[in-house]
Amino acid sequence: MDMSSGGVAFALNHATLEGKITIGVLLVFSLVSWTVIINKFRQLAKAKQRNGTFLDLYSKAKSPLVIFSKGPIKQLQGSPMYELYFGGCEELKVQQDKYGTDKIPNHGMSAVRIALERVLGEAAVGLESGMIVLATAISGGPFIGLLGTVWGVMDTFAGIGRAQQATLATMAPGVASALIATVAGLMVAIPSLFCYNFLVTKTKTLTMELDNFAAHLETVFITDFLREKNGASSAEEDPEDYRPGGHRQESEPSGAATGH
Repeated sequence: MDMSSGGVAFALNHATLEGKITIGVLLVFSLVSWTVIINKFRQLAKAKQRNGTFLDLYSKAKSPLVIFSKGPIKQLQGSPMYELYFGGCEELKVQQDKYGTDKIPNHGMSAVRIALERVLGEAAVGLESGMIVLATAISGGPFIGLLGTVWGVMDTFAGIGRAQQATLATMAPGVASALIATVAGLMVAIPSLFCYNFLVTKTKTLTMELDNFAAHLETVFITDFLREKNGASSAEEDPEDYRPGGHRQESEPSGAATGH
């Protein structure tokens, strides 16, 4: 037996059809996993860089709506923070047009809050997309390789039984070709495991930053655009002053009127 080309080449040369099918499946898994890994690294790097660009512009803006008034900015596309900001501002503008004033009541601000939560959820799902592929490669790769190994060993011993000759020379090719499937499975799982852990950490960091920014935006919108309950027109227009059944909630009597 000429093994000068290495154990891997020797095992591949003597692999059975089942072993080659197993290795082919694992090769597909590996290609898909590396595609996801490269795309996720690029996506997270782009998101971090454009989040920084957006925060620089936002911190210099004199009003919360200055950036929004410029319309979609191509240089900020791919920034989850910008998408969160733009979605919240869009809903705020809708509510301002609905009520015909810059200051909106609690009901309108609730709609803005819901829009922020919706965009935040969509951004989190986008950041986590593709991670299921890596998780599947981590958990499934070694088992697929083990299946190929067990199958190959079974065929090897079956062949030895038929030949009735159990020598090292007859066993070595079959065992080597069977073990190469386990090696292939581990080569799929190990890089996916390390990259998965790194990407999960980066994704959690970006998601936490988005949560903090969403809370900041909500506070800014409430401070600058929420109409006070005791405003001149709030008693007539604020839907929060009404309850189910079509009855208007009576205002609390003042201290002077109650004698307190």
